[in-house]
Amino acid sequence: MEIRVRPNHPAADTASGVIHCPGGPFPCALGRGGVRRHKREGDGATPAGIFPLRRVLYRPDRGGPAATKLPVAPISRDDGWCDDAADPAYNTQVRLPFPAGAERLWRDDHLYDLVVVIGHNDDPVVPGAGSAIFVHVAAPGLAATGGCVALKRSDLERLIAVARPGDVMVISSGQD
Repeated sequence: MEIRVRPNHPAADTASGVIHCPGGPFPCALGRGGVRRHKREGDGATPAGIFPLRRVLYRPDRGGPAATKLPVAPISRDDGWCDDAADPAYNTQVRLPFPAGAERLWRDDHLYDLVVVIGHNDDPVVPGAGSAIFVHVAAPGLAATGGCVALKRSDLERLIAVARPGDVMVISSGQD
């Protein structure tokens, strides 16, 4: 299955979009830098392209995993994601404390309570081409992300419920 993501106003470099999949469509938040074909670390953009859905991560103290056919794993307080392009572990899950830069997965703000890891820049990993690109729970008001795709938790649970191994997320810049 293809899960399609499109920005609402591509010419405006918008951070709002829509996801089309069974059970949808769902409004979503995109990166504050819009959607770009040539994603770079720290640009705030959501990458355009076709990305496999890898696995679901969840925070066990804030509810169980959503029903899904995708691989599922809990996160813990010491889980992170390496965002240091100079480190060999770039764009992979790591244990904290970590000697290089890493984003904490165990957050206070609920954004990573439920996460779908997508296959952006992971096969092979290209240093500087972007890290920690997820589909995750949206901030209030569907505020822009740092480059991820974000949905209301209930919509994310619906998306995960229909997702299967081998499914892909097709993120369009809206200009293609």
